[in-house]
Amino acid sequence: MSRPTEKLRLLTERVLDDDTVFDILTRLPVKSLIRFRCVSKSWYSTITNPIFIATHFKLNEAKSLSNKNSHNGYLLYTPVTEGYSFHEELRTLVYNRDRTVTEISRFITPFPFCDAFMNCFCNGIFCLDRCNENNGDHMIYLWNPSIRKFKMLAPALLTDPFDSATLGLAYHSQKNDFKILRLVSFPGSLGEPDPLTEAEVYTLSTDSWRKVVSAELSDPNAGRLYYHSPYIFFNGALHCIAAHKHCSFILSFDINDERFHKIMLPLDFLDVYQSYLTVFKGSLAYIIISNRLATGIIMCHIWVMKEYGVAESWTRKCVPINWFHHFHGCTDNGELLIMIFMGLISIDPENLLQNSLITESNIRWAGYAANSIESLVLLDGVNLSSEYKD
Repeated sequence: MSRPTEKLRLLTERVLDDDTVFDILTRLPVKSLIRFRCVSKSWYSTITNPIFIATHFKLNEAKSLSNKNSHNGYLLYTPVTEGYSFHEELRTLVYNRDRTVTEISRFITPFPFCDAFMNCFCNGIFCLDRCNENNGDHMIYLWNPSIRKFKMLAPALLTDPFDSATLGLAYHSQKNDFKILRLVSFPGSLGEPDPLTEAEVYTLSTDSWRKVVSAELSDPNAGRLYYHSPYIFFNGALHCIAAHKHCSFILSFDINDERFHKIMLPLDFLDVYQSYLTVFKGSLAYIIISNRLATGIIMCHIWVMKEYGVAESWTRKCVPINWFHHFHGCTDNGELLIMIFMGLISIDPENLLQNSLITESNIRWAGYAANSIESLVLLDGVNLSSEYKD
């Protein structure tokens, strides 16, 4: 133990009671807490206690929300690794108010994430999916890069080598817990009715899966349910675009009561090239990219639901764009994040100003977060011996 750390231990043991030490520690950054676990047995017990981890998370969440006015959010991306490598690199940039970006961290992660797919993330926790080459099973991981820990989840209940599944990660604030929704469609047989979609939910606190039965998923008259990934987490629910033989709609899953609901989409377009869900200035939004080949103009239709759950409240704004490869969400102030052949750009739909954010053409994955939360979640997980760069 270093001399400064030893002095700190002696000072706190002589002067401060346990409650005061607890309160002080909850306000420290994650990197300090990881280091301070070795101060004493009592500090180790405190920092690794689930109650402490939950309290620290809540304080960091509140602090992150209070700092939102100082920036436009965070950009996260993983560049394509040159050559064959067992390492992937997750980079985080803060999008400043002056529309510049500043890199604040890089996490280099070795096996087992070298060939894993970054499915989704929520409140600083990432969900990854990796296929087992030997038996075709999908191994699902949760990863907390701020403490370099990961957890391989218990095997899912609904499995088939040829199934089609999608994952959504959400934070259950009422229980201070994380949940994963997994929708699964199994392959059908020739001449038989389309198989129905089934659902299961993973809860981090119990490390277990449960099947969820819903009439929204089991209507035989509607035929097979098709769904688009990724999910977005908004208003306490996970949302994805879904469709069956009658219509397309938004399928939402309430994290609290674990019930599915349908939200009707606005008028369909015949020239839809790609469609996405996002949050636009605090409201649920449906993004339609239409490629008018006759004119060569790419249009981005921003449908915003002014009143959540009310189909009649959809309003539309159209934005012309020059180039398009993929849509990656909206910033808090309403800028569109679009991948083009030169990298990631933002477009202000009000004045159509474009801004280059990431000048890398080979990006494996990219995401946006309104706030950045470092936490001790998964502290009991497996150490990922990853290299951290400030």
